[in-house]
Amino acid sequence: MAAQNGKDLLVKIDMTGDGLFETAAGLRATRFSLNAETVDVTSLESIGGWRELLGGAGVKMAAISGSGVFKDADTDERARQIFFDGETPDFQVIVPGFGTIEGPFQITSIEYAGSHNGEATYDLSLASAGALNFVALI
Repeated sequence: MAAQNGKDLLVKIDMTGDGLFETAAGLRATRFSLNAETVDVTSLESIGGWRELLGGAGVKMAAISGSGVFKDADTDERARQIFFDGETPDFQVIVPGFGTIEGPFQITSIEYAGSHNGEATYDLSLASAGALNFVALI
């Protein structure tokens, strides 16, 4: 995979619940991570004392975080609504040169900040709330 622009890593919010996705406006930095818990099945019979893991077991999870500036009232309002209502709508994450991950996420944190001589900023954190789908770039 060739080098990619960081600005092409996009987080999109399902605005209406019917698959109409819009980019979370104003994000300047975005991070997406996939994780899986391990299930240790090491025993006295494990060859050479090496740890053994149970394949296909454990909980899979994804996390999204981003920070940026306020630019779009619609996506800002939708993010706040999702947080206060405890909703888990679908989000899309576009990873350049890789593909698209889509599925339900919960907004776990919204932080607002600003200084007297700078712009107002926000930080957003999301946690996966169900099965995710991946579509590779062709």
